[in-house]
Amino acid sequence: MSIQKMIDRKKLDERVVRMPGYVQQFIDYKLPDLSPSTLLEYVRDYEQFFGWLIAEGLTSAAVIGDITLYDLEVLHMESIVAYRLHLTTRTEGTNSKVTVSRKMSSLRSLFHYLSQIAEDENFYPLLKRNIMAKVEIKRIHKPKDTAAKLKGKILEEEEITEFITYIAEGYREDIQDNKQALHAFELNRERDACIASLILNSGLRVSEIVNLNVNDLDLANKLLYVFRKGHNDETFKTPVYFREQSKDDLTHYLALRHTRYKTPKREKALFVTIPNGSKEGKRMTKRAIQAMIIKYAKRFGKPYLTVHKLRHSFATDYYLQNDIYKTKEQLGHASTETTEVYAHLTDKTMSEAIERRN
Repeated sequence: MSIQKMIDRKKLDERVVRMPGYVQQFIDYKLPDLSPSTLLEYVRDYEQFFGWLIAEGLTSAAVIGDITLYDLEVLHMESIVAYRLHLTTRTEGTNSKVTVSRKMSSLRSLFHYLSQIAEDENFYPLLKRNIMAKVEIKRIHKPKDTAAKLKGKILEEEEITEFITYIAEGYREDIQDNKQALHAFELNRERDACIASLILNSGLRVSEIVNLNVNDLDLANKLLYVFRKGHNDETFKTPVYFREQSKDDLTHYLALRHTRYKTPKREKALFVTIPNGSKEGKRMTKRAIQAMIIKYAKRFGKPYLTVHKLRHSFATDYYLQNDIYKTKEQLGHASTETTEVYAHLTDKTMSEAIERRN
């Protein structure tokens, strides 16, 4: 199990015990098929929904754990509409359409389980009436729409190499008057450039980067072994190839990983940092890597660039040289439907290519 999954499993165990028993039963049912990270999001969605039921007086329960199945059975459609409206219009933490769709899907999964799968001692469904069966949840993520939003917001062609070079060298000139920032840059520039290079030359997710250990790396064959998102076998690591540039960047970084970051032998993480107040290197966090990329992106003149857009940048570049099935495998997508985004992103490039003459 990956580091992040272990953390999320612990958080899941801590939070699910405060849920009604039927929610705990649902989580146990889903645990073999879904990751702890996904189930933790489910529980957070249920906490929000149940908290809203209490606040609106739609249950007599004082705490979430006491909300009954009957409370769910007698909900009217107008209450579900009101909750959806609450998610989209509340003054603090307004949710996007994508987030609202996901939260409603979480509820529908729970209600479906309670009304169609779970049984009481007399073999009757736990939930006699399923109000969520009436709720239509429209598909939000359409590949063509996602591609349209990404156009102009990813790195293309020579920009990929330029961004890596900027992190390794160019950033210095932009911060030369800031001694503190300059010191941090000189300490971390090889590591930071290596992380950006690896994403831009393999398409790894930030969670996959965070979970990498030194022994997951096979430099000779330009391979990494990673826990892929959504893979049910948590003992299996998928081999993922990376390009030659990353081999050079990894070799450079590995030569200084131990000495510069005072990394103890017990620390297995590939990418490490020395946290404030600590004297030795520890595994970098997902948040630290995300903040690091944003920092460089702003100075580079691409303030909209994020870790995930680096992955999109690689995927678009890779798709131009390969078919959709190879791109799907390289990125670790569950289906080619997700990979279709890059077909739409490369439409312009393809249309220009057909007009070129030898």
